[in-house]
Amino acid sequence: MAGRGRDARGRRPRLPRRAAGLVLAALLTASACVAPAGRPDTATTLTVREIDATLERRAAAVLARDPAGYLDALAPDAAKLRAAQRTELANLADVPLKSWSYEVKGITEEDGDWATAEVELRYRIDGYDTAPVAARRTLELMRDGEKWYVSADRPAKGASDQLWHQGEVEVVRGAHSLVLGVGRPQEELRQIADTVDLAVPAVSGAWPQPWARRVVVLVPDSVESMAGLLGSRETSYRGIAAVTTGEAGTTGKLPALADRVIVNPQAYASLGSFGQRVVLTHETTHVATRTSTSTATPVWLSEGFADWAAYRGEDRTPDLIAPELTGAVRAGDVPAGLPVDQDFGFDGDPGGLARAYESAWMACELIAERWGDEKLTAFYAAVGAHPGRDGAVEQALGSVLNTTPEEFTAAWRDYLSARLG
Repeated sequence: MAGRGRDARGRRPRLPRRAAGLVLAALLTASACVAPAGRPDTATTLTVREIDATLERRAAAVLARDPAGYLDALAPDAAKLRAAQRTELANLADVPLKSWSYEVKGITEEDGDWATAEVELRYRIDGYDTAPVAARRTLELMRDGEKWYVSADRPAKGASDQLWHQGEVEVVRGAHSLVLGVGRPQEELRQIADTVDLAVPAVSGAWPQPWARRVVVLVPDSVESMAGLLGSRETSYRGIAAVTTGEAGTTGKLPALADRVIVNPQAYASLGSFGQRVVLTHETTHVATRTSTSTATPVWLSEGFADWAAYRGEDRTPDLIAPELTGAVRAGDVPAGLPVDQDFGFDGDPGGLARAYESAWMACELIAERWGDEKLTAFYAAVGAHPGRDGAVEQALGSVLNTTPEEFTAAWRDYLSARLG
């Protein structure tokens, strides 16, 4: 939330002198920070350390549920900011936090008793996150004596707010799920938790490799709020029932990030129980396969496998699961090749998007039917473990399925004609 950094004449307002506020004993470990690129600046390094101390007090107050300690880190004359931050802390009251910390990534502006810092907030939810969620924030700060106080707090450029910035967070716990909602009926959140609880064992049957088997779901009050959490335009998500954040990593060897399934309440509500079950099983699959999904994994494999896991226990024929692709195949328009990443963009033609997903699902269906479920999961893991996109699919096709891209594509096209024609 932005606060006032200068007065109407463009001058920085002077912070009144004040006595030291409450200092909490439980401080987090100081973050390792560096001065901006170039010649080391002793003053900047000292500023970072002093700001670290302020943010450590603030983090400790969040974990202690201490409003007075939290507000003690704020500029005393920033009335609007203090009111907004008091509300923000109250919105977090029921969220089970395991950790909360800040790291100063750099000082972008420093002018005597004033500074602007780029900060990374990291937090974990107790019992669910094995690694933190990271959120970039821009803070404006003012110094009084040896202490710094936050005078403005807003998302960094290109970053987005968190769910608690949108309102009071209601928490519903399931056997395998934690659903966090803002502005949604509790019975709706409970139904989502129950559906995820069904999805987790279904996904574990499709993906036997170890995973946490716990899912955090965010339910904002509207598609506009969903887009705000994702830092995107709302038009990109109007017809999308849910998405998962963090499913694609930089390498299969990195530890999993904290995934979040984010539900579009309007689109999700328009689905029947079958559609809702498929959607949340699909998204749960992304959470389960997170450590084996990397930049080497093409979107067709990631999305196709998630659909395969979602549909494998359902009694539906292929033409009902893939109506758009069925229509194309019966019209003689069999795809020449597997869909490319760009075919899965939410801003494209809805029919084309549907055909991309259906084509990817049928590719994974083919592997499971011809080579077996174990080979499909081994193929997925082998692609994700490759050091880069180039050659990843080709190598896994050869080493796991003993085939080539040309042979596989031809078999897939024949499979489409046989199953959908």
